[in-house]
Amino acid sequence: MESKPNRILNVPEVKRMKKVALIGIPNTGKTQIFNNLTGEYNIVANYPGTTVEMRRSVTTINNKHYEIIDTPGLHCLYIHSEEEIAVRDMILAEAPDIIVQCIDASQYKQSLLLTAELLELETPMVIVLNSMDEATRKGVWIDSEALEGMLGVAVVESIASRGLGKEEIKDAIGHARKGALDLKYGAAIEQSIIELASELPFDLEFKYKIASLLLLTDPFVEKFLEKKYGAPRAALIHLETNKIRRQLKGNIRQVFIDRRSRWVDHIASLVIRKQKMTYQGFSYHFTRASRDPFWGIPIFLVFMAVVYLSVVYISGALDKFLDLLLVFPVTGLISSFPLPPFWKDLLIGDYGILTLGLFNAIGTVLPILSVFFFIFGCFEDSGYITNFTVFSKRVFAKIGIPGNAVTSLVLGFGCKTMATLSARSLTVPKEKFIAVFLIAFAIPCSAQLGISMAILAKVGISAFLIVFAMLGFCEMGAGMFLNKIIKTKEASSFIQVIPPMRFPSMKAVFRKTYHRVTDFLQEALPIFLLSAAGLFVFEKTGLLNLIKQMLTPLIVGWMGLPRDIVDVFLLAFARREAAAGLILKMVNAGALNYIQSIVAVVVTTISFPCVANVTAIAREMGLKTAIAMTAMIFISSFILAGALNWALVFMIGR
Repeated sequence: MESKPNRILNVPEVKRMKKVALIGIPNTGKTQIFNNLTGEYNIVANYPGTTVEMRRSVTTINNKHYEIIDTPGLHCLYIHSEEEIAVRDMILAEAPDIIVQCIDASQYKQSLLLTAELLELETPMVIVLNSMDEATRKGVWIDSEALEGMLGVAVVESIASRGLGKEEIKDAIGHARKGALDLKYGAAIEQSIIELASELPFDLEFKYKIASLLLLTDPFVEKFLEKKYGAPRAALIHLETNKIRRQLKGNIRQVFIDRRSRWVDHIASLVIRKQKMTYQGFSYHFTRASRDPFWGIPIFLVFMAVVYLSVVYISGALDKFLDLLLVFPVTGLISSFPLPPFWKDLLIGDYGILTLGLFNAIGTVLPILSVFFFIFGCFEDSGYITNFTVFSKRVFAKIGIPGNAVTSLVLGFGCKTMATLSARSLTVPKEKFIAVFLIAFAIPCSAQLGISMAILAKVGISAFLIVFAMLGFCEMGAGMFLNKIIKTKEASSFIQVIPPMRFPSMKAVFRKTYHRVTDFLQEALPIFLLSAAGLFVFEKTGLLNLIKQMLTPLIVGWMGLPRDIVDVFLLAFARREAAAGLILKMVNAGALNYIQSIVAVVVTTISFPCVANVTAIAREMGLKTAIAMTAMIFISSFILAGALNWALVFMIGR
């Protein structure tokens, strides 16, 4: 292969900032290593799909500047999903100067298959054997020095979650070198690759690798060439590829798979030792039980009970503490000032920027989210979430959702926007549409879920059960309806990387909680204040009362809610947490009865996808689809909420 040309013209090579791409299969610790190298913080979780877009940051190593690129998971360079397209296209287009491959030392074989492909790029590499502690617990021992000698690149042992190995990785990046790959596909295939590589454009990077992908009929590499060189040149390459491929006999792809598998087995036999007998402790048995059809249900219910009780009692205590520390003293102080009524209403009235804005965010919503984010972070880092997706995939399969979409749906309980973006890995349009719709429909995000639990706890455990039974019914019903009316013959395969169950690091969970809380305050607090100010203006101009009069037949007559619930709906357009916080205030004030509390939580959960989620839908599905989907959800929510109201009235009375 030809040497790599300088990609930035008129700039001396010594002054050009080098790019370092962190590459690896899902859930190998790339984001944690990115955080360690750059000093930044991005959410890290013990399940695949956490990183859905590439992140970039500049850091200094040995007085030299490097651009570090964190990438989504990549199984191989033969592409299976849109996320993988983005990663491979970045590699092919930007030709990073150094590739750092992150390998989970306890699950090494699939990573070594990717190693073989990355070595074929002939780019300086560093291999990071991450999660060495997990490997030790599983009885896996890897001779990193022998592996380094066989591959010709630096191999660094790491426990990224504890920051161990960070300095060694930095040093290896500063001295990264090209590796050596003793892997051949047979004389005929090798000659065909070389012949096709000679026909590729002179300035194209990675000719050998691209030629092999063309021979394998990779569905996206030709699109990359067409985008880079234009349709006429890509068409000529296509003709030449077909001409050379016709000269080969047998299943070319199977030859590649067999040769790489044998290479991996050979490497593993020389550098990896595994105990025949390993201790199968609590983690092993609990992991199996959490996926079991029988034991999975009670384990899930226990986890839900932990969340419910924590939100009810711990956040309730924090709420009272903040009221005594902040809310009551400030409102009392302002009330004592001889201010004109207008200014008092603006600050501490029903729609005051302090009472409805600041104190609603800090005094009502923040305690609940802090507790919920901490508990959710423990679940993430324990590995339970991925095991729950395996347990629940049987249910979702009945509504046309494949196994690899279940992770996206479960991610929706954390952040619906990230969950929607992660659905880009679904290659079948029907499956992708159903998954994106269900994420936006009746799944509450973590912020709303925590506050909804606090609301329903004020009413009783039966309200909690009714609400989530209703949301589950809506989700299943919508999925089965869409599965029935959308016809397709395509179906995707299910590949799920299952991380180990482990006791979460409290330091990591506290740090994650801190960043989620501060992100919430930075993003939501201005919206809380502006929303309160907007409602204040609406109320003073009489527009709010007009809206309430117009919506009375729908709100009061159909859904059985008080007219003031319109305030909640208007806040929900801006921020769902603000709306949920106001519902909680209304429940505490006795403005909502048992049935109204249930209906209010259901309708706000379903009806208002947040702006960020709608934007993500438009990005993944197109603007027209996003508008149509949002309208369907909005209309359905009011129909379902009214039906629920009258069903409850019929069963238990007003």
